[in-house]
This record gives sequence, C-alpha cells and structure tokens, in this order.
Amino acid sequence: MAEFDFDDLKRRMDGAIQSFKSDLAGLRTGRASPNLLDPVMVDAYGSSMPINQVANVSVPEPRMVSVTVWDKQMVGKVERAIRESNLGLNPITDGTTLRIPLPELNEQRRKELVKVAQQYAESAKVAVRHVRRDGMETLKKMEKDGDIGQDDSRQMSDRVQKMTDETVSDVDRTLAAKEQEIMQV
Repeated sequence: MAEFDFDDLKRRMDGAIQSFKSDLAGLRTGRASPNLLDPVMVDAYGSSMPINQVANVSVPEPRMVSVTVWDKQMVGKVERAIRESNLGLNPITDGTTLRIPLPELNEQRRKELVKVAQQYAESAKVAVRHVRRDGMETLKKMEKDGDIGQDDSRQMSDRVQKMTDETVSDVDRTLAAKEQEIMQV
C-alpha cells in the first residue's frame, strides 16, 4: 500500500494556526506593541514586504507606536499601508518617522477589533480547508491509480476530515478567547 503523509497535512494545518495566532498577537488590547504592525504589508521595490523589512518599529510610550522608515522615498507607501491595514490607525508623518497614537479602546473600536480578528479566523479556516482539499485530491488520485483500495481511501478521508475539524475548532477556540480579551473593559 502506498504511503499517505498525514504528518505533512498536520504540519500545514498547524502552520495556518500559527499564522493566525501571530496575526492575533498584532491586535493589542491596551498597551502598544511593535507586533501591532506585523500584519501590515508595504508595496516596496516591486513586491509586497512586511513593514519590519522597510522600517524600524518601536514603542516609545504606552499608547504610541513609532515607525522609522529607512528609505525616505518609502515614507508615503508605509503610511498608506498602515492606513489601509484595517487596524484603524492614523499615522502622523514627521520626516522619516511615523508616529501612530493608539486610539482609546471604546466600545466601537473594540467591535472593530473583533471584526478584524474574525477576518483573520476566516482566513485561517480557508487555509485549513485548502490543505484538506489537497489531501482529499491526493487520496482520490491514489485510489484511482490503484495505490489504495476504496475502503482505505474512505478511512483515510475520514481521518483527514477529523484533522480538519479539530484544527477549525482550535481556530474557533482561539478566536473566542481573543474576542473575550478584546471586549473586557
């Protein structure tokens, strides 16, 4: 019987979870953090780059993030990327430095952050479903090629589905915990 790599599927699903958790780490619920801008991608030099590859991100004060852009011609692009990032931030440009005051977390802002967290969760679930689809297609091909029998294929498909369900549940649990953290006053 041919081998089907469940470990690879698990590793790829875990990668989607880790990416999701990293995105959530950027949603700060109080004190400023340099990780806040991790999801921001800047169109620089013909490609899309994380903000930390074109600037230094620091936290000089508890409610302020400072971004020092290395290339002065990139300041406008970095500012635009931050404004369009769905994080609700409005940078103030001062030469090559962008100062980003963090708004107070009022009820409306908390709800906006929850919506952003939900978007991240949906993206993670889509990534997990793509991994599931790849696994299922591989199983169908193996069955068609005669590498595995119909019973084995069905059994392995059930196992892939169970892995998918567990991973999606993990995303839901992580999202629920983050929503609760955001909404706490």
